[in-house]
Amino acid sequence: MLMGHRKPLWERPWVLVALMLGVLGLGLALGIGVGHWTGKPAGAPVVMEQAPAPVFTPAPTLPRDDSPGDEAEESGPLIQPPPPRPDPGSSEALELGHASDVAALPPPMPPQTQPPARLPPAGAAVWSHNALPPFPTGGHPMIAIIIDDLGIDRKRSERVAALKGPLTLSYMTYAEDLVRQTRDARSHGHELMVHVPMQPESASYDPGPEVLEVGQSPDEIRRRLDWGLSRFDGYIGINNHMGSRFTSEPAGMRVVMAELRRRGLAFVDSVTSERSVGAEVARQYGVPFATRHIFLDNALGVTYVRAQLAKVEAHARKYGFAVAIGHPHDGTIEALAGWMPGLPARGFVLVPVSAIIRMSPSG
Repeated sequence: MLMGHRKPLWERPWVLVALMLGVLGLGLALGIGVGHWTGKPAGAPVVMEQAPAPVFTPAPTLPRDDSPGDEAEESGPLIQPPPPRPDPGSSEALELGHASDVAALPPPMPPQTQPPARLPPAGAAVWSHNALPPFPTGGHPMIAIIIDDLGIDRKRSERVAALKGPLTLSYMTYAEDLVRQTRDARSHGHELMVHVPMQPESASYDPGPEVLEVGQSPDEIRRRLDWGLSRFDGYIGINNHMGSRFTSEPAGMRVVMAELRRRGLAFVDSVTSERSVGAEVARQYGVPFATRHIFLDNALGVTYVRAQLAKVEAHARKYGFAVAIGHPHDGTIEALAGWMPGLPARGFVLVPVSAIIRMSPSG
């Protein structure tokens, strides 16, 4: 019996119809399932919902803190400093987290409400004897430039000493050959100070040997200070090397000021901390003092130092005087060498820091 030719299943019409109906049924079932899962009935029209308009709530007004620090910030320095930038070459720059490169004038002391503490006898005014002779300023604003960290790098220290002054040069206590170095500086017409290491806030900064530290006994502080002051002579006083921690603690600073009073020496606060009590304690102890207003070289380079020198001039023009501190860097030396000769034409007088110390109530 002959078999007829049979068509494949996929070519038979009823099979194709069944497959199409199955696909439609599966799609409908999936749609109903998704609709139930999303909480909306299948086939429901899609409605575009408009997002509500944002509501802007004004920021709450913070209560005003009427502490003296706010008043100092409002009055502020004449020119606001740029953000502090650390410079491994400058010891003070290491501590810029604790002090600005432009410091405001210290606030006046409040009137005494209690009798002053009993002070040690004041010695002869050695600072005045060792200071450069005063000379008339003609009423022009005065600028004092202190270069410290001297004595370690002898070549750059000699370049600083060769600048035409008068500058105030502050030598590290632990430098070598200080007698010869300071004698040479004095022969160039500069005034001398001792740069005394004091404890910084961070233990990672090394201020050097024989550093004055918080918690030392008065005898130990005096011993270390005596060692530093014995390294050379002819100076008017001291300023602090680092010291953001030590100068913020009155106890140790009282020991230092009592010793400076006894020796007849002056103090210049480098202001490496905005919490420094140096000027306040010096005033209480009758120690002649001055405070730093501008740091010249917390960033290296001639351009930066020149910009800082412009701030020095602006400060001196506003207040009548300014004290700036720099360091023996190539950019600082070059900037000073080009800046100092034009000072008289711009109406300023370059003076040793002793001339500004004489203006203070304790001077």
